[in-house]
Amino acid sequence: MKKIKHILIGLIAITVLQGCGAYSFSGINTDATTFQVAFFQNQAPIINPGTDQEFTNQLQDLILNQTNLDLVTSNGDIAYEGEIVQDIVIPTNATSQNTAAQNRLTIAVNVRFYDTKNPKEDLEQRFSFFFDFPATQSETAVRDQALQIIFERITQDILNATLAKW
Repeated sequence: MKKIKHILIGLIAITVLQGCGAYSFSGINTDATTFQVAFFQNQAPIINPGTDQEFTNQLQDLILNQTNLDLVTSNGDIAYEGEIVQDIVIPTNATSQNTAAQNRLTIAVNVRFYDTKNPKEDLEQRFSFFFDFPATQSETAVRDQALQIIFERITQDILNATLAKW
């Protein structure tokens, strides 16, 4: 009985390892060793200073922390570039007095991804996410928290679409 148990465990382990063969343990599917992230300029109709730099830094940090790729300033095996195209607050819910009860901050980013090792994986896509907050709070009071949440989601979506292929 113990022998059968060991054989079954061995077969399961082999199956699992073969199923993950195309992916590295870093969670990415690429032959690249370096990456670069160009500065994402803020081209939204309303520009909030610092948003572009914060997004660029968060994308770089996420790729550094979740992959084994090295950050370079030029000639990276893979490259990210793009721009922030939307940074807007709109009311989402109204009160009985026809005033806003809740507002939504939405950020959208156009991303172009280039893989010099595998050009057929190149991608151009728009990513966006939002943060809802009570209308009793000002945008400036919640903006730092909102950007952290929004950028965390957008950068993870970008990584998943370009390297993890989720």
